Amino acid sequence: MVKAETCLVTGGAGFIGSYLCDTLLSLGHRVICLDNLITGLDRNLVSAKNHQLFRFVRRDVSEPILKFERIRYIFHLASPASVVDYQKYPEETAKTNSIGTMNMLALAVSHGARFLLASTSEVYGDPKEHPQRETYWGNVNPIGVRACYDESKRFAEMITMVFTRKYKLDVRIIRIFNTYGPRMRRNDGRVVSNFINQALEGKDLTVYGDGKQTRSFCYVTDLVDGMVKTMFTDKAAGDVVNLGNPDEYRVIDLAHTIKSLARSRSRITYTKLPEDDPVVRCPDITKARALIGWNPSVDLTTGLSETISYYQSVR
Repeated sequence: MVKAETCLVTGGAGFIGSYLCDTLLSLGHRVICLDNLITGLDRNLVSAKNHQLFRFVRRDVSEPILKFERIRYIFHLASPASVVDYQKYPEETAKTNSIGTMNMLALAVSHGARFLLASTSEVYGDPKEHPQRETYWGNVNPIGVRACYDESKRFAEMITMVFTRKYKLDVRIIRIFNTYGPRMRRNDGRVVSNFINQALEGKDLTVYGDGKQTRSFCYVTDLVDGMVKTMFTDKAAGDVVNLGNPDEYRVIDLAHTIKSLARSRSRITYTKLPEDDPVVRCPDITKARALIGWNPSVDLTTGLSETISYYQSVR
């Protein structure tokens, strides 16, 4: 059992961050949530704000950081994460993952805190290795429309490792693969939220390309469980861990599954594949299983049903 401590969660009002805040509070930790609400939502924190151990600070991580009471753990999740968001806010995304990450690392050094960087499977780009292992260096377009996110996350990983080598900082890096579940914004541009809301509204389900590109889909509670285990497992220090569901699905099959679960009569239509959109994406989670004892448990049908119910409740 991990001793209750003060945890800082950047991007804590976001889809994943808010679940992390709730989980840490349930484990007895004091939680400081830092978010500028550029893509996060205040309503995601309704449960957390009723907790006496929770504190919300509205601030951009790329700005000079305020002084805090002693922090033991820093979960750095801040960053626009969907394609729609980081193409709408390219400069903010780049600053968050570069200056913001350096600010959080410096804060970790000053507090002697353990640091977890929430990186992304996007560092693998359009991969030539499949499934992707942590040892794969990636195939990323450094000047493409997605580079503000892909390359700034690669920078964040680099500078995190600089800090652990130079300052002996206790760090770990997770690479998050496609994650879904309740609290995703309806208009965030992610394929699951797009398909579900199009189906519920009777609109055409828009498939990019021929729909044969593949993705793996991890339910949010599984992901957060993996994040917590990575942070609180001593032997994960200085390591990089893939977190995602290794079950692989074609996008067109996802569309048909969601249409069926939502009992929708929507048609499926096709449009041009976006620039630099990866053809395959699936994690090798051998390391996560061995290092932190993690394996996702929520199957796609169950997770999609929960997500559909959520969107029906907030319509």
